[in-house]
Amino acid sequence: MKSLAGRAVASAFMVLAFGVVAPAKAALDVGQPAPAFSAPAALGGKPFTYSLSAALAKGPVVVYFFPAAFTVGCSLEAHAFAEAIDKFAALGTTVIGVSTDDIETLTKFSNQACQGKFPVASDATKSISQSFDALMQTRPDYANRISYVIAPNGTVAAHYQNLNPDKHVEKMLAAVKELPQNRDKK
Repeated sequence: MKSLAGRAVASAFMVLAFGVVAPAKAALDVGQPAPAFSAPAALGGKPFTYSLSAALAKGPVVVYFFPAAFTVGCSLEAHAFAEAIDKFAALGTTVIGVSTDDIETLTKFSNQACQGKFPVASDATKSISQSFDALMQTRPDYANRISYVIAPNGTVAAHYQNLNPDKHVEKMLAAVKELPQNRDKK
């Protein structure tokens, strides 16, 4: 686990690298339909086409957006999701990371930072990020750091937005535990 000082430095780096982003309300409210998407993705260094609707057919999905592969905060967040992937799987939930990076970069990132434990999708056209209101207002070439829990029926069950990567896994895991099919698994 990183020291508190190390986390503070990482958080300060993200603010310097991506600018101060005022907290914004997510455009997708709880209960709203999540936009369906298919995108080039990679898992464990192997490219494939990811489909949100195919993933939802198997259970809830955490869709988390991140600014840029291989930056300190994004690598920390990917590592945290990788470390918690068994907890999500025990609750019947899959995870997909999405950024505006190209698929070549994400293929490497999926193997390194994600440890081959969950896929990451390329949104080079920014259409997925736009549909989820996940583009940074001050740097629209980058996805903001926002995470969504999408219920199997395709609606938003929860969301959390914060440029600091520290709480995304914790918040998404708590939200998944609150889904009706998981309330007895706590």
